[in-house]
Amino acid sequence: MTAAQRMSLQYVLLFGATGVSLPFAGLWLSAQGLSGAQIGTVLAAPMLARIVTGPLLAVWADGFRYRRTPIALLGMVMALGYGLAGLADGFALRAVGWFIGATAMGVLVPLTDVMTLRLASRLGFTFALPRGAGSAAFVIANIGMGALLLTAPVDGVIVWIVALSLAFTAAAVLALPPEPVADGAPVLGRERFRGLGRLLGDPVFLTTIFAVGAVQAAHAFQYGFSAILWKAQGISEAVTGQLWAFGVVVEIALMWLFEPWRRRIGVGPWSLLMVGSAAAVLRWSAMALAPPLWLLWPLQALHALTFAATFLAGLQLVERLSPPETHTAAQMLSSVVSAGVLIGLATAVSGPLYDRFGAGGYWAMAALAGAGLLAAIPLRVSGRGSGAGGTGDAPSPGPRP
Repeated sequence: MTAAQRMSLQYVLLFGATGVSLPFAGLWLSAQGLSGAQIGTVLAAPMLARIVTGPLLAVWADGFRYRRTPIALLGMVMALGYGLAGLADGFALRAVGWFIGATAMGVLVPLTDVMTLRLASRLGFTFALPRGAGSAAFVIANIGMGALLLTAPVDGVIVWIVALSLAFTAAAVLALPPEPVADGAPVLGRERFRGLGRLLGDPVFLTTIFAVGAVQAAHAFQYGFSAILWKAQGISEAVTGQLWAFGVVVEIALMWLFEPWRRRIGVGPWSLLMVGSAAAVLRWSAMALAPPLWLLWPLQALHALTFAATFLAGLQLVERLSPPETHTAAQMLSSVVSAGVLIGLATAVSGPLYDRFGAGGYWAMAALAGAGLLAAIPLRVSGRGSGAGGTGDAPSPGPRP
């Protein structure tokens, strides 16, 4: 197997697990007798704690010689955590198990991204190809588990997650290449924390992860209330599922078809971020007008830009702006901002916005995406806007020293 195929396998197994845990966690927890408030607590706790657990685990992961080692260890922790949740008899122990499993799962995504980025840069394959395989696995797992639950007991959800977690761990041990964390000896713990501090004191880095995170977090209202709004418009649940699947399919198409072409013609990540941000402003502004069904299809197609393009741009910009020994911490901080803090806040305000304004709540998401767009504009002309380590579009030989 090539390195790209090995990383594709890791993404397929990891996103095959998240493709079941994200949509069906509430269903399984409800079947265990948890109330709505308890379910909300169990699901929200790992997300809210990510602002602490993410950076700490990133610094820990950078202390190993090979990147595959912490990935394999966290894969086992993920399996043990979800296994504990499945076997526990009582709210407290089940919540602890879910917290452990979900925390490990959340950290494994940026850790796998970092390793894939490094291998892609060194070996010449396109990062988006294995990452797109993960997106495809997410959709297949979602649809497959939905069909399975028509006849199978709901415990199939936790059994599937644990089984995929164990398979992910085995693949990490047996298939991942020995990619080093850093050239030479591992960086000492104290220096890794200093590196984290330097990232937090870097205004260009912080502006970059805010710009990317704001555009990503602007999806919060769509995630929470699109199905409800569409149903009120007379759009069936079946068509709603098709609209969601269409958005993910277009996202995969961008990763597999457009992204290799973009890199060949030299379009840089800053341009990609600007296009994705502008598309987000357009998409959420149009959604605020409660468009008819025929217009929802092209608006869903914009998911390839509002999500996938800004995600890929963010990965590349963060890699350029951080020294190699802090790549894991840098990507983790970016993930904490976009998939933790900002989207958590945006989700929290989406409920009141929906109650008061209905589809008009999308205007707030358009404004959030606009804030990301405005934050991204000066990155092009900053002192690090081109060349090695820059945020702009000039060719770069790699991360800054």
